[in-house]
Amino acid sequence: MPTVHTPSVESLAQGVLSGETRSIARAITLVESRAPERLALLERLFPHTGRAFKLGITGAPGAGKSTLTYQLIPRLKARGYRVGVLAVDPTSPFSGGAILGDRIRFDDALEGVYIRSLASRGSIGGLSRGVPPAIRVLEAAGYDLILIETVGAGQLQVDVRFVADTVVLALVPEAGDVVQAMKAGIIEIADIYIINKADREGATRMRLDLRNALELGGKPKGWNPPIALTEALHGKGIDELIAFIEEHKQYQQQSGGWEARRLQQIEWELQSLIHDALEQQAQATTRQLFNAETLQAVLQGAENPFPKIRAWRVRENP
Repeated sequence: MPTVHTPSVESLAQGVLSGETRSIARAITLVESRAPERLALLERLFPHTGRAFKLGITGAPGAGKSTLTYQLIPRLKARGYRVGVLAVDPTSPFSGGAILGDRIRFDDALEGVYIRSLASRGSIGGLSRGVPPAIRVLEAAGYDLILIETVGAGQLQVDVRFVADTVVLALVPEAGDVVQAMKAGIIEIADIYIINKADREGATRMRLDLRNALELGGKPKGWNPPIALTEALHGKGIDELIAFIEEHKQYQQQSGGWEARRLQQIEWELQSLIHDALEQQAQATTRQLFNAETLQAVLQGAENPFPKIRAWRVRENP
């Protein structure tokens, strides 16, 4: 079997800082993993990170998020941004990998744009914990606008607010009653709303109902979330959406909201890293306390596991 060459952390970091596509891909694979080298790589890249504008695109399956992303990229490039895309996909229950879906069409369509599909890895928040370190890799590689497209969003899938500076929520006219939708946490995190597939019946009425619901819901004073009508498939309404995105970015920077959101992002990122470390420790401790023979005894009712866990807790947390 041929030997697989694994570059050192320093050479990998140099490749990322030089913008080498292969190094970026390897670095993201590393930081997505739980290998101890990922922390060394993140430490090396850290001084070159933290400056990109992060745009989150979320919404229910079928809302047209991928098409919207496809339409946004060339327009953002035309404004001078160097664009990187992190697209979170459902994790395959068989292989554990991401199901790429229709994002494959991106690969050859937009020169100079780095696009990476990440597995959700079972996260109920719509993102995986690999997203924040992947963002740092792209920042270190010189990408100054990172577009994060979440897996199809539901009521609990609101983690995008912990990584994005601006969150765009895509809705569609047939999504159902707006007032009912307001009960879902996902609709409370958006900075900008779009009603995509606006050529369908009910789009204008939905925008009016959504505006009324937002006002009744008592959104915080300051930024008033705009609602755009788009037809992403035909590129309609995308320029208006970009104007809203730039307006929100400027508002955040002038109001102090930018720093507050960045502090929240860093806290969530560090918490995720520590959570990974604790989860690894928990797995090792479980194997230490309960070997295969002990597990079989617990299964058969011959051994009660809880005294052993209680004793461990007392020893570890005096």
